[in-house]
Amino acid sequence: MTPSEESALRELPGLLPHKLGQSVKWPEAFGRRFMITVDTEEEFDWESPFERSGHTTVTVPKLERFQQFAEKFGIKPVYFIDYSIIESDEAVAFLKRAVSAGIATVGAHLHPWVTPPFEEQVNNYNSFAGNLPVELEERKLVALRDAIAEKIGVLPTAYRAGRYGIGPQTVEILQRLGFEIDSSIRSRFDYSSASGPDFTKIGSEPFWWHGENQLLEVPLTTVYSGMFRKQPNFLAKIMNRYPVANAVFARSKILDRIPLTPEGVSARETKEAIDVALDDGVRLLVFSFHSPSLSAGHTPYVRTSEDLNQFYDWWRDIINHLTQIGVMPVDMEDLLLSAKQAIA
Repeated sequence: MTPSEESALRELPGLLPHKLGQSVKWPEAFGRRFMITVDTEEEFDWESPFERSGHTTVTVPKLERFQQFAEKFGIKPVYFIDYSIIESDEAVAFLKRAVSAGIATVGAHLHPWVTPPFEEQVNNYNSFAGNLPVELEERKLVALRDAIAEKIGVLPTAYRAGRYGIGPQTVEILQRLGFEIDSSIRSRFDYSSASGPDFTKIGSEPFWWHGENQLLEVPLTTVYSGMFRKQPNFLAKIMNRYPVANAVFARSKILDRIPLTPEGVSARETKEAIDVALDDGVRLLVFSFHSPSLSAGHTPYVRTSEDLNQFYDWWRDIINHLTQIGVMPVDMEDLLLSAKQAIA
């Protein structure tokens, strides 16, 4: 972890009450790996205010297709599931089969507005779980964790906050509840204008919270490319504040921020980001997308059946590239084991 990343973590109030995070030093045998994570959630209008009800889960049957697709490449996806998904009998049946067969992992994905107890106002500020009173944040997470354990038969030990909404007490809550992995940080992104956290200065490398072998942070991978990728902080602030600057900087090759996702990022850009990350010594690449993108018409990224075909073509292209350059898939269990071996 670089000094600037340590400084950025200090600026996230309360996240580091003891000592700074300790970067993972992967064992040589770990090699270079990638992992696919899915924010598995209900469908809702991303442009409308948050609501407790009125959502659908019509994309649940499409999880089976993606699972079969991943299996062909030896990939064990991580499904971060929220309360609406665990209320779907069809989703529970699929996830229970996949977990029992050892072909997928489930984690907890907290959307506060659909997770009991319902005590807070439904608004943008409270859509970030880390903004809730600590007791309420914990009770919602317990309700979600226990529902997953009851219906799927496994106690989840990995967590990703909905909207990446980690907050001042989230780390302590996760440790109290026995979670071993958090993946709430979307590196290089800033949600402070919407009352969320600012991850602009935090990179993609995993680290141990508080420097202890307790809670492993696995950020979503985001890569800078372009002339100023080694000194991005000032320009990154402009990019986060003025979205049009993203396109201008990217077209001019000044600075391009590339998250590893099929949602809004081309395969060409993603392959460039992969190569840059590996050249920088990154050993773990974390991909992500939202489960409603598995069916046409539920996210801005997959509007039509042709978009859905292109979604799968994107994955074929990226997985082929990863295979050619010797980056192999890793599941959550082996990832944690390797991280613990590295710190021993």
